[in-house]
Amino acid sequence: MNFIVAILIILIVGYLIVKKYHAQGVLILGGAALLLGGIILNDTPVMAKSATGSLYLDIFAQLSKNFIKTSGSLGLAIMIVSAFAKYMDHIGASNALVKVSIKPLQKLNSPYIVLALSYIVGQILNVFIPSASGLGVLLMVTVYPILVSLGVSPLSATAVIGTAACLDLGPASGNAVLASKTAEMDAALYFANYQIPVALITIVVITVLHYLVNKKMDSSLEISKDDAKVENQGSEKVVPKFYALLPIIPLLIILTFSPLTGSTIKIGVIEAMFMSITLSMIIEGIRRKAFKSTLAELKIIFTSMGNQFANVITLIVAGEFFALGLTKIGVINALIESTKSAGLGAQPMILVMTAIIVVSSILMGSGNAPFFAFAALAPAVANSVGLNPIIMLMPMQLSAGIARSVSPITAVIVAVAGISGVSPFDVVKRTAIPMLGGLITVLLSNMIFFG
Repeated sequence: MNFIVAILIILIVGYLIVKKYHAQGVLILGGAALLLGGIILNDTPVMAKSATGSLYLDIFAQLSKNFIKTSGSLGLAIMIVSAFAKYMDHIGASNALVKVSIKPLQKLNSPYIVLALSYIVGQILNVFIPSASGLGVLLMVTVYPILVSLGVSPLSATAVIGTAACLDLGPASGNAVLASKTAEMDAALYFANYQIPVALITIVVITVLHYLVNKKMDSSLEISKDDAKVENQGSEKVVPKFYALLPIIPLLIILTFSPLTGSTIKIGVIEAMFMSITLSMIIEGIRRKAFKSTLAELKIIFTSMGNQFANVITLIVAGEFFALGLTKIGVINALIESTKSAGLGAQPMILVMTAIIVVSSILMGSGNAPFFAFAALAPAVANSVGLNPIIMLMPMQLSAGIARSVSPITAVIVAVAGISGVSPFDVVKRTAIPMLGGLITVLLSNMIFFG
């Protein structure tokens, strides 16, 4: 009965989310229903020690506890990361970084080599510009015209640009921050010791597949170089070239003052972001000679943090609440026990958890929502099969961005397709094979390096 009730609630929650009901509201209601089911069917308390004196009212106490816990270090880290990215975009530093990065590509004259290398450049830029949609739009204005003028089809150029942020690498990624926090690991160590080895091989595979797939599919098309024209919405800020260094500063600080270097000074993601924002504002104030208006731009940062709380932090809380409900009603234990009885070990469990993320990301058009919802389950599932949680969390985290890139309803695909005037469904036909190759590579390399 527990399992039937849980499956019914999961199906209803999934249906409502696919139908574009507010994800946070649906997950919280689903989590509350699961916790209520756990109380009624199992007599399982929501909290180890009751906060209200009532099993039923403890549901609300647990939700309050989740908000307090998540709004702390993890929530603040995600909010300040987003705020820094927003400020870099506002002062023109993100665009300056993109322009500097693509200059070497302009010297090449081989269309599909330039196309493939554009993915590598975009993926590197994603470490410093963590917004997939924001990076995609920047690349459409800067890289897209170069690619199409060389003879690449608009579809191919759009597909490669749409996947530029597919791996969500680096301490500036909200998903990466959540993965490292969930595994109780330093963000710099997660990036350097776990993400980079897997990402390097995956990037090579995706690059080669982009080259082969798009060259093959373009061979049957008539390509017009007139398609290279892209309207640049809004006036572009003219800033000094050294502004291209500003988005890189947080990563340099995090890596320099971390266990990687043996530094006695420890600076985390939050501190690095505040330091970088302060330095950037000082530089911007000196350049513009307008300290009053520059200081007033703190409102941009605080507003961005507020938006992240409303859109992302609440989603993490709702996801953790739903995951707790699944645990209390007994679904997770049933999954673990059934896997053990079937003789399945650590790698099959990684495949199961990753498959859940992949399917959810494609259906929801988001890499964040499913990872935020299911990341909280990973440590318990990993421990049940004697696995370091990070070895399960990393393929889940990387696969979320990869799967998002083959969804025609995801924001970045819709945005870049809208700019180039092509169908998002046609774009994902071009991204499907490279992303499938990337997913397989992530799973295999994770198994080889850490399994």
